[in-house]
Amino acid sequence: MNGFWAKYLFQIFAISCLFAGGLRAAEEDGPARLALVIGNSSYGTVAALDNPVHDAKLIAKTLENLGFSVSLAVDLGQVEMKRALAQFGRELRASGSDTTGLFYYAGHGVQSFGNNYLLPGDVALSDAADLDLMAVEAQTVLRQMASARNRTNLVILDACRNNPFENIADLDESGLAEMKAPTGTFLAYATAPGSVALDGEGGNSPFTQAVAEQIVVPGLPIEQAFKEVRRAVLDQSQGLQTPWDTSSLVSDFVFAAAPEAPVLSSAEAEELQLWRSVSASRDPVQLMLFLRGFADGVYATEARSLLAEVMAEELSTGVVAKPQAPAGPDEAETALFKAAQQDGALAAYEAYLQSYPAGTYAEIAHTEIAALKAGEGKDPVGREEEVVPPVQAAQAEPAPAHPEAGPLTYASPLVSELEQINGLSLAEIIDQSPIFPPIEGLPESYWKSQSCSSCHQWNRERLCEQANTYLSLNMQRSLNKQHPFGGVLKRNLKSWAAGGCQ
Repeated sequence: MNGFWAKYLFQIFAISCLFAGGLRAAEEDGPARLALVIGNSSYGTVAALDNPVHDAKLIAKTLENLGFSVSLAVDLGQVEMKRALAQFGRELRASGSDTTGLFYYAGHGVQSFGNNYLLPGDVALSDAADLDLMAVEAQTVLRQMASARNRTNLVILDACRNNPFENIADLDESGLAEMKAPTGTFLAYATAPGSVALDGEGGNSPFTQAVAEQIVVPGLPIEQAFKEVRRAVLDQSQGLQTPWDTSSLVSDFVFAAAPEAPVLSSAEAEELQLWRSVSASRDPVQLMLFLRGFADGVYATEARSLLAEVMAEELSTGVVAKPQAPAGPDEAETALFKAAQQDGALAAYEAYLQSYPAGTYAEIAHTEIAALKAGEGKDPVGREEEVVPPVQAAQAEPAPAHPEAGPLTYASPLVSELEQINGLSLAEIIDQSPIFPPIEGLPESYWKSQSCSSCHQWNRERLCEQANTYLSLNMQRSLNKQHPFGGVLKRNLKSWAAGGCQ
C-alpha cells in the first residue's frame, strides 16, 4: 500500500472514530451536539495560510468545552474533505431531531457564478470550469445538514481571505457570496459578502478569536454572540472587516447555558420582589422602611448604598422629596395581622412580616417579635419559656407621673413626664422632628429636620389603625417597649383608640 492510500485510510478511520465517540457521549448526556471542524493551511499550488490550522484547533477545543462532540481535521485533500462531510451527514441523521450540528471551516474559499467553494489542500486549478471538480462546494455542507432534518444547524466560515485565483478568468471576485440558509440554519461569515477577511497576525484570525471569546459567554443567544463578534472585529480591523451572518433558526440557541438561578424560599423570594420594587422607586422613605424590615437581609448593603446616593442627590439640590400620603392597609393585611395578634406566637408575626415587610403594622410586629425572642412573654406554642407574666411585664416601666385621662381626642393635649410631648396633641406630636435616626447611621442633615410622620408614613387614619392594635390583650409588650417618646405615647394611642379615634 503506497503512502497516499495509507494516509487516506488513516484519516477516514480517525474521522469515523471521532464521530462514533461523539455519539456515545451525546447519548449519555442528552441531545447531541456534533461538530465537524476543518482547517486548511497547507496548499500545494496556491499560497499557504498561517492561521487556519490554529483557528480550527481553537474552535475545536472551545466547542468541546461547551459539550460538543468534535471531529477535528486539518490540511485535508478534496476526497478527504468530502468523506468527512459524508460521515458528518450520516452521524447527524442518526442522532435525532434534537441534535445540533455545527460545521466550521478555516482556509481558502472562493466564489464563482454565485456559488461558494471551499478549497482543499490539494487543489490545482487552471480553468474556472474545473472548480467544482477540484474543490468542495459549500452547498454540499448545507445539503448534508439539511438532510438530517434536525432542529438546529450552524455553519461558520472563516474562508473569505484573499482570492488565490485572481489571474484565472471568471474567478476574479473577492470573498464569498451570500448563501440562503435552509430552515433551522444559522450561517456566519468572517466578513461581508464579496469582501476579504484578514488572516490575522497573532496566531488566530480576528474573526475566529472573537467567535471563541463570545460563544462561551453563559446565556448569550447566538444572534447576540455574533453581534458581539461583529463589534470586536470591526474594532480590531478599524472598520475594514465586517463579519456577516444570516439566520433561519426556528428555536432559541445558546452555546453556553446560563447558570441555574438558586432556588429561593418563599421569604427570600418576597424579599427579592420587594427589593426590586423599592430600588426601582428610589424613594428614600420606602428604602428606610425596607431597611427596617430587612436590616440584616441580603440586600441591606445595597439598600444603604442606594439610600445614601438618593440622599446625596436630594441634598445637593436642596429639595428633599416629600412622600405621598400613604394608603391604608388592605383587608388582607389587616386580617393577617389580627390573626397574628390572636395567635400571639412568634411564627404568626413572622408570617405577617414575610407577606408585608413594610406594611402598616410592620413596626408593631417587629416589636412583638423582639419581645418574644427576649423572653418578655410566652410564645403560646411553647417555643419560649415564660419569664415574666404579662401583667407584671406591663408594670415593668414606671407609671407616668400624670396618668392619661380619657376620653382622649386627636386634638387633646397629653399629660406626660416627657417634656418633648407634654402638652402636645397627637396631631402635633407626629409633626415633631425625630429624636433618633430612623435608620442607624443616617446623617442628621437628612432626618433631623423631617417629621415623624414622614418616617412612619403616619396620617390620622393610619395612626388610628395602629392605635387600635394596642387594644388587644396580646399587645401589652408593645405598650411597654421603649420608644423615642417612651411607652407613654403608645398608651395614649390606646386610650384614643378606645374612644373611637375622635
